[in-house]
Amino acid sequence: AAQKSLVLLQNDGTLPLSDKHKKIALIGEEASAARLGGYSGPGNNPVSILAGLQLRLKDKATVSFVLGYSSNYQQAEVVENACLFHEENGKKQNGLKAAYYGNTELAGVPVHARTDAHINFKWTLFAPFEKLRKDHYSVRWTGMLQSPVSGRYKLGLEGNDGYRLYLNNELVIDRWEKQSYHTQMVPVDFVKDKPLDIRVEFREMNGNATIRLLWTATVDAEKPATLLAEAVQAARDNDVAVIVAGIHEGEFQDRASLALDEQQEELIAAVAAVGKPTIVLLVGGSAVTMEKWRQKVGAIAMVWYPGETGGYAIADMLMGNINPAGRLPVSFPVSEAQLPLSYWHKPTGRGDDYHNLSGLPLFPFGFGLSYTQFAYSNMELVKATIDNNETTRVYFTLTNTGHRDGDEVAQLYIRDELASISQPVMELQGFQRVHLKAGEQRRLFFDIGPEQLQMLNATEKWVVEPGMFRIMIGGSSRNLPLKTDLEVLEN
Repeated sequence: AAQKSLVLLQNDGTLPLSDKHKKIALIGEEASAARLGGYSGPGNNPVSILAGLQLRLKDKATVSFVLGYSSNYQQAEVVENACLFHEENGKKQNGLKAAYYGNTELAGVPVHARTDAHINFKWTLFAPFEKLRKDHYSVRWTGMLQSPVSGRYKLGLEGNDGYRLYLNNELVIDRWEKQSYHTQMVPVDFVKDKPLDIRVEFREMNGNATIRLLWTATVDAEKPATLLAEAVQAARDNDVAVIVAGIHEGEFQDRASLALDEQQEELIAAVAAVGKPTIVLLVGGSAVTMEKWRQKVGAIAMVWYPGETGGYAIADMLMGNINPAGRLPVSFPVSEAQLPLSYWHKPTGRGDDYHNLSGLPLFPFGFGLSYTQFAYSNMELVKATIDNNETTRVYFTLTNTGHRDGDEVAQLYIRDELASISQPVMELQGFQRVHLKAGEQRRLFFDIGPEQLQMLNATEKWVVEPGMFRIMIGGSSRNLPLKTDLEVLEN
């Protein structure tokens, strides 16, 4: 399954690797992570890309792994319970005192008081307590904060609506009138085990609240540059560079940008600039924009979350043991400005382009390259006119015109030219994954009948309306070399 899912997006001949690639630089923490995707759990002995390559290559080539970047570096973390204290009955206790008010101004007597282990809350469907309304309350946390090491930190708050941070009774962050989600950090010098008095105030005025107390150490500020330099040197020392990059996504983790994070884009550009053949493997479950670096690399493949033995499958693709034939189930845009972007959009009066950007995708729905080439020819409808309860058959010839055996995914798209209710400009109505040896030719067909031609009418009934239908066959929603017309008559 993993082998069949891999989608080759770009290839200038860099892939598959050949015998001359005796030394491979494998770069990126995703190469060793073996991520399985949301809700997957840890898996059963998952094989990373690093392990897959090492085990498949064995004595054929060496694989040198370098991190290149770290997603954990400089990522602000919630201040842990072990560093937060308050005094109770003259004794030092872990956590902060918390007072919850039934108004947005911290006024009067708290509705509820307790000790909170840390400040890391996301109240969405409900308020913190039954006595509070979910869209009208405020909270004050008080206590002490101390660091286990001396050094300069960035300390701050992340959240929505209003918040304030006091250190030793001095106001250091004030976003009490804030109307949006924001993270604000300030530099703080800590002395090991010397506490600072801390007070955090928060108010929620519309519901869907988030508030987090964060910090990050800055004492190892040279680490990103060191990791990047190591990656560049690895590219120089090896015959080919394989960069494994990934995206962060999940439930309540929507992305405002479809690009890779800045560290990864910088890594790809720096490694590609060395001049060695460079391959980028993308791990994730959704579209990625790549205009900043796409033309700098030789090959790109979307490997998704390839599963527990995905490392083997990806190694097989890189080495040419398999010929990739996966196809995109979504359109990849050039820019987020094109969204929503779909091959089956309804017809509109606008053209295909913006005045400053193409309206076409970077990689269309159904797209995927192969290590060989295929040609479509000799389209023939058995019956070019049918009644609306009949079925016809469309034949075509598929030829592997390259020098490698491989799979092609032949796709059937149909457009209702004129309907009582607006229909998509095209809809996928069938596909076949076909294996052909180099030079092999095969006659294939799709059946077209009520199931492929029907639509929901104004009374929400499935009907096949009489009229003309455009029949299109090819290798993606943008590559449809075979086209003909089918006329449907009222029975």
